[in-house]
Amino acid sequence: MTDRTRIELDRLPTAGSSYRRALLGALPLGGRRGGDTLPAVEFAVAGVTVDRTHLAEYDRVCGFRLTDEVPGTYPHVLGFPLALRLMTGAGFPLPLIGLVHVANRITVHRRIDAGETLDLVAYADGLRPHERGRQVDVVLLASVAGVPVWHGVSTYLRREPTPDGRAGRDHRDRPTPPPASAHWRVTPQTGTEYARVSGDHNPIHTSRLGARLFGFPRPIAHGMWSKARCLAALAGRLPAAYTVAVEFKAPVPLPATVGFHSTPDGAFALHDPRTGRPHLTGTLT
Repeated sequence: MTDRTRIELDRLPTAGSSYRRALLGALPLGGRRGGDTLPAVEFAVAGVTVDRTHLAEYDRVCGFRLTDEVPGTYPHVLGFPLALRLMTGAGFPLPLIGLVHVANRITVHRRIDAGETLDLVAYADGLRPHERGRQVDVVLLASVAGVPVWHGVSTYLRREPTPDGRAGRDHRDRPTPPPASAHWRVTPQTGTEYARVSGDHNPIHTSRLGARLFGFPRPIAHGMWSKARCLAALAGRLPAAYTVAVEFKAPVPLPATVGFHSTPDGAFALHDPRTGRPHLTGTLT
């Protein structure tokens, strides 16, 4: 296990300051990132509380019922500013601008009540080559009074030239999707609404111009909104403790209609009902 230096912050950083660092780093004179090692640090914030008004808005945007129980995806949003601070800090080898969120795994050790106070820790792990570039895991932990209650791992991909000199291409199988148990209309406002409650203001989700700069004809939904929306649909089947893992496939353009399907063994998926193209595949265990 890697020894990491813990940096204790007295409060959660603001997402805006992290995005400003990311944009500055993307400029020609902003300094280049690189290297094959991760910073041996972890950022920690103690005593984080849940704003019930914010939680209610998150529930509304993602389709959860309004309760005092924190949805399994909510600690990801709560700790996102800490993860951003890590990813825009000194020594992180991949620039934030252009990273693609390709997978996410969350383990809920027990139900979390909105009245509990959480201690959060974020660190990076597993920098490794990929056929399309390099990827890294950003780990976020939540505990209550020293006892772990939640564990999230977000995997990000940086597309880079492959050894043959070409950028790797996606290879996506297109199996015939099962009949959808539900169809959801994803509105153009989904990107801006989720950005407001999550703090993730990446312009590919909120701006047509920003989306076009990264090769998308129009804004796309946040991957973590898609995961949260699926988890909300599975709410009646969730035990007190579980792991939910997803892979983000094709982006969901805004607006769009998506098909949702789940099976008794815990598999679920989102797909384009017209083409069968998968947007997300997941498992609940």
